[in-house]
Amino acid sequence: MTIGVGINPASQRIDGIVQLAREAHEAGLRSAWFGQTFAYDSPSLAAIVGREVPGLHVGTSAIPVFGRHPLLISSQAQTAQAATDGRYHLGLALGTKFLTEDAFGIPFERPIARLREFLTALRQLLETGSADFHGELLTATTPLPAAMPGAEPPVPLLVAAMGPQALRVTGELADGVLPYLAGPRALAEHIVPAVTAAAAAAGRPAPRIVALVPGVVTADAEAVRETATETLAFYEQIPSYERVIGLSGGTRAADLAVIGDEETVAAEVRRYREAGATEVVFTATELGGEADRRRTWKLLGELANH
Repeated sequence: MTIGVGINPASQRIDGIVQLAREAHEAGLRSAWFGQTFAYDSPSLAAIVGREVPGLHVGTSAIPVFGRHPLLISSQAQTAQAATDGRYHLGLALGTKFLTEDAFGIPFERPIARLREFLTALRQLLETGSADFHGELLTATTPLPAAMPGAEPPVPLLVAAMGPQALRVTGELADGVLPYLAGPRALAEHIVPAVTAAAAAAGRPAPRIVALVPGVVTADAEAVRETATETLAFYEQIPSYERVIGLSGGTRAADLAVIGDEETVAAEVRRYREAGATEVVFTATELGGEADRRRTWKLLGELANH
């Protein structure tokens, strides 16, 4: 199992983000992941970081399909793949109703159908450099060349899928999942079996299970958990997260945060591995401050190399 971290670019200039990525790599971590916000473009950021920090894998987790088009996402992904010598991982998501409709003015309708069409067209583009897709919701054709030299191997395609329908589509058409706030119980009993069965039925390889886990190694677990409760409360408003938190045995998003000393955190990482995670990516490691973040990355690097 490989271990990585999510890097929060908030209030950071590009040079600061690159320096954090160097720290992660020097700590022995395999990958750095960037969420997509309205403030920065995650594939561009991943491309810069991956080029500046040789050997570090970089990924986006994740870009909502509403408000995007497969042709444009393919261009971004191929550019990042070429810039990083094949170390880029593309994560997509359905997004949320209120952000989609408030920000883009786009009705959040038929999300699973849109995801299926988006993945179908995008796979063609990433694997062949061309597309001739005409769906109910999307059209993607390539009257001009759409393959970028150096963008090999094909970009791994992951989806932040956690519901049954999204998991089915992901297993059929993508390379793996990026579940967030899904604890070991939800992974073992719901997510891993569903996406693995869908991949097998489609004749695809066993999917990657990249578990995104908020977590901090700290001596003041109570204070950090209070901060996590406030910071992660946003996700409790989103039905898909509310559901997976419940399936994990929690009532609040912070219940899924891994917070404690080295022994506590190492034990939880093992639980994720035993639940079927092929990769664990710790996020929100900055919640306890810089000293705790460094302490967390040090432990994760040690776990990644043993």
